[in-house]
Formats: sequence, structure tokens, C-alpha cells
Amino acid sequence: MKFKNIKYIGIAVSLLFTAGACSEEFLYVDPKGLELVENYYKNENQAYSGLIAVYDIIGKQSKGFDNMICMMNAGSDDFFAGGGNVGDGVGIHAFDNYTLDQINMPESFWSDFYQGISRANILIEKLPGTNMDADKKARFVAEAKALRAYYYFELVRTFKNIPLILKPVSPSETYNIVQVSSGVVYAQIEKDLIEAKAVLPNKLVDIKTEAGRLTKGSVQALLGKVYLYENKNNLAATELAEVNGTPGGTSAYGYKLLDKFADLWKISNKFNSEAIIEIMHTDKSDADWGFWGSGADEGNSINIMVGPRGYEKKTALAPDYVSGWSFNTVTPALYNVLKGDPRFDATIIDMKALEAAGDAKWKPHYQDTGYFLKKFAPLNSDTSTGGGATALNYKQDVYAIRLADTYLMEAEALGGTGARAQALLDAVRARVGLASVPVSIDAIMLERRKELAGEGHRWFDLVRTGKAATALADKGFIAGKNEIWPIPYSNLPNTKIVQNPKY
Repeated sequence: MKFKNIKYIGIAVSLLFTAGACSEEFLYVDPKGLELVENYYKNENQAYSGLIAVYDIIGKQSKGFDNMICMMNAGSDDFFAGGGNVGDGVGIHAFDNYTLDQINMPESFWSDFYQGISRANILIEKLPGTNMDADKKARFVAEAKALRAYYYFELVRTFKNIPLILKPVSPSETYNIVQVSSGVVYAQIEKDLIEAKAVLPNKLVDIKTEAGRLTKGSVQALLGKVYLYENKNNLAATELAEVNGTPGGTSAYGYKLLDKFADLWKISNKFNSEAIIEIMHTDKSDADWGFWGSGADEGNSINIMVGPRGYEKKTALAPDYVSGWSFNTVTPALYNVLKGDPRFDATIIDMKALEAAGDAKWKPHYQDTGYFLKKFAPLNSDTSTGGGATALNYKQDVYAIRLADTYLMEAEALGGTGARAQALLDAVRARVGLASVPVSIDAIMLERRKELAGEGHRWFDLVRTGKAATALADKGFIAGKNEIWPIPYSNLPNTKIVQNPKY
């Protein structure tokens, strides 16, 4: 289903049959024809297709040029926008130098998530009349509510002042929709997640056919994160403690830190024990330039975007990287933070060192520092042999939430003090061979910066802790304005939606 901004246009749900969060078995459902919404959702197969369409929007984290991870990295102090030149992606560069306005703000960061919400609303409304097993029906509703909560969370923490739409609306109704306070949105997010948590299974029964679907543990982790953003620290710590279990051990949900940090970034290591919410990509969707970023493509776009531009392997000692587009070049600040840390080699490509050794070279472009994001850098061995454009068909999955993240969030929710907070911090450090350091909020935030570098978390961490104005001052960040994005202009004319302050 396609929508213009947040406006409903009823077309065939059956055409929306791919989901970026699921296994290849779950990804592909044969289209059932051009049935309209009012004639759809009559049986389980149709409801399943509709559920997949709701899941599909979670791929916004890493699909298309305007993906969340590359965008959020660019706004932080750890990365520049990079790319070929200052005009290579107007929106990502405007966020990098804090010149975002209602015109250059990429519209998809608003409309894509509302598209997911509208799909969820239709499914939730239609499922009571669907002829299918009651338990499966309840699970579908729970998943739709959890995904709706996920999409609202992304919207409220980037735009803050947003409409709250909980049922399908007609085109004429969209012109009278108004924004609500962020507190009202957060209350609905909590409600959806609490209701979903009560229904979803603790674990997936068959990982081959259900991989990527939400469980009680994944929803509980998201709820804990939401509470943390609301400064409801006691509630956050309670939820996250159940997700995390004994620090360093295996939780009740089966989550466990991987033994080797670098194994997190092996493309073949999908759905490992550290993944809590994993966004799946495939090299089998035949993504091509004509529909890249439209929702029909399921490849990981970050891979080609962050690789060094003009990369050439000169000796057998150099990695066999694909020449990429050099977005998200690493700032000297992050380089200095990670230098000497055991996670450096799995996080940053040091092209300066490779060239100095005569092992490889690259062609520096805009905002080049000689340092690139290695976590997503593609190797030639990862290149798709299928149809479409090879640059758009990488299959590396992306972690929306992983266990080291929830360990550090719980430690923060505990106030950065006490034996459990210390144990959580120690477990993250011990995994990479680092000794214990006294736990504190500063120590936790520094650990988050090192552990989660390049995964799209840093900007949010700075904003929610009130440190953005200081950390991002040299980029042009203005306190009281740049904590949220401007609403894209196309959503304003002939509506009651009001632009965010100072934009």
C-alpha cells in the first residue's frame, strides 16, 4: 500500500508482500491479485500478507539512500556525511552541518513510518473478521501493535510533534488531523507494547520460517528503551533486567553476548544469540535503480554507501573490499576515542595505514578523513550473483537492538551505580578483553559510544542526555532547535499540521 505522506489511498495490500525483518521463507508470499482493502483479510494467508507489509517498513533503518542509520550517523560527532560532494544527498549533508529546514528535510523519514502505521491500523481493524485460528490472530494483532509502537517511537524522537492516528482514515479526514503532545504519543507506545508483550511467544518455535518476527523479549527490550527515553528509569530497569538476565550469562529468552565482538559483523552470522531486534536483508529481491528505496527492494544500502570510494586492493594482506560511495566517513574524534580499543579493528577501516603499507589505496572525496565504517563495509565475496544492481543487493542484517545495547541501557537506568550496573558494564568490556572500570553514567555513555559506534545510536544518546549542544557545537547544532527535525514541507499545506519551532 502506498500513501502520499499520511494520506490513505486504498490499493492492493496483496502487492506488499516483502518484509525486511524476516527470514527468506517469511519474506516471500505469492501475490494474490489486485484485491482492494475492503475485500481483503478474509483468511489467514491474506492476513499474513498484510502482516508482512507492516513489517516491511522496519527496513527503513538500512534500506534505500535515505536510511536511518546513515542519516543518524551523519548528525553525530562520530561521522561526517561524506560521499562524493556536498550535493551528494542534500538531506544527509544538511543534517551533518545543521542546516536542515522544511525544504531539504527528506520527506521519507516522515511518510515511510506513517505508511507502516497505516498498514498496522488496517490490519488491526480487519483481523477480527478474518477466518483463522484465534491464537494466530491474537499474535498478528500483537505484532502489528508492537510495530506501530516502533514506528511511532521513531517519529516522536525525531519530530516530537506528530499526529497520533490509530485507525484507518479517509482522504478527506487527513486534512483535519492535528498533532498531539509527545506525552500522549509515548503513552500509546507504552500501551501497544504492554499489550503485545502479554501475547507474543517468549521464543520463536521455528527460526527457519519465523526468523525476524517479534517475540516477548524483543518487545520488552523496546519497552525498556522507551521508558529510558521518558526518564522512567525504574520501569526501564525492570523491563531490561528480564531481557538481560545475569550479566554475561544466557537470559530466559536465550540472549547471550557473542564470544567475539567481530563475529557480530559476519554477514553469515544471522540471528545470533545477541540479536534482539534484527532487520533482515536479502540478495534475492533483485533490487535495481528503478525502484531502489521504494519498499520493493530488500538489500542493505548501508553496505555500498560506507565503503571507501575508489578502493583498490594492492597486496594479499589487504581486505577485498568493494569500492563504495564513502558516506559516513569517521571523524578524528571517534578515531581517537577508539584508538587502542580492542573494537577498533572491527569498527574502523584505517585506509591511511593500508595505503602507507602499500596494501591498498582509495580515492579521497568529500569530507574524507582516511577512516571508514568497517562494520558494514562490503567484501567482494558478499556481492550478489543474482539479478538487479549488485550495489543494491547486499544481505547483511542490521541490529535495531542487540544485547550489549540493552546491558548498557539497564546500567544507565540503574543510575550508573550499584553492583548490577557494575556487572553489566563489566560484561560488555570483558567480552573484548577489557578490565573493569568504576561504573558511572559517564563510563556507561563512553562505553556506548565505543561499543555501538556506527549503528545509529550516538545522536539520540547525545540529545536525550542533554549533551548534544556541547558535543555538536562545531557542527552548528543550536540548542532548543536541533533536538528535533523540521517537518517536511509537503505535509503542511492544506492541513492542520504546524511546523516545529524555529523552523
